[in-house]
Amino acid sequence: MEREDRTPLGSTSAASETAPSQQDTAKKSQKKRVCMEGKAAPQNRSPLASSSASSEVVPEQRARTMRGQKKRRWTDVKAGTQERSAPASNSTTSEALSELKSWKKRGQKNIWTLNHVEGTKLRMNKRRRPSYRPEDQEAFYRLLEDPVIQSFLEADIFLKVSDKYLLSMVVEYFGRVGLPGHLYNRIHFFLALYIASDMEEDNPTSKRSIFQFLLGREHWPDLYKEFLKLKVEFFHAMGHRAWVTPELCEEIQAQNPHHWVWSRARQCAP
Repeated sequence: MEREDRTPLGSTSAASETAPSQQDTAKKSQKKRVCMEGKAAPQNRSPLASSSASSEVVPEQRARTMRGQKKRRWTDVKAGTQERSAPASNSTTSEALSELKSWKKRGQKNIWTLNHVEGTKLRMNKRRRPSYRPEDQEAFYRLLEDPVIQSFLEADIFLKVSDKYLLSMVVEYFGRVGLPGHLYNRIHFFLALYIASDMEEDNPTSKRSIFQFLLGREHWPDLYKEFLKLKVEFFHAMGHRAWVTPELCEEIQAQNPHHWVWSRARQCAP
């Protein structure tokens, strides 16, 4: 009977001794699983991080590609414009624009002239000194020998755009721009004449003939906007001064009164 009583006690004590050891092994296995999960977690997160980083890089690459395409398109447009404008004249519009940008403004001096005397008082009038120089006149007469300019002057039979006063303004405009005389070319001549016609006549039909002779009858609808851009640059180089007095025009004509161009006096209207 005593053996039967000790046997359950012994078994319970043995079970109680083995239980902590099982708990320890369970805890160790849990710690191992936690460590393994901790190591595996960065590996599981790395694809997400790489995908998010790649998603940030893709828009930047697209933006760079679009900027590169825009630059290539813009350079193609510029190249196409220069290729189309090359047959229009010996000097391209880009060369004329660079010449205008190299212009340096010169100081203008005023001239005081006596108007009349009243008793002991003197009344003086102030007028600006003419801007034209001998080299501007030489450039003007040289350009009159250009075949395109000669054809244009012959076609203007009613002198709507090229009478002697408008042509005198071209000489004064050359002086206001201030380029060296040998740099003036056909484009500068028509730019100055267009501004003079704009100032005095403002006849769109007559001014359109300038486009046709300078740019060509077939190409002028595609190129006239480039001409108008150059006109703005030329006007800016003039100091935004387009007004020329009739007295100054007559003074310019008197420098070489027997030249054939000064016989272009407007006498009748169509």
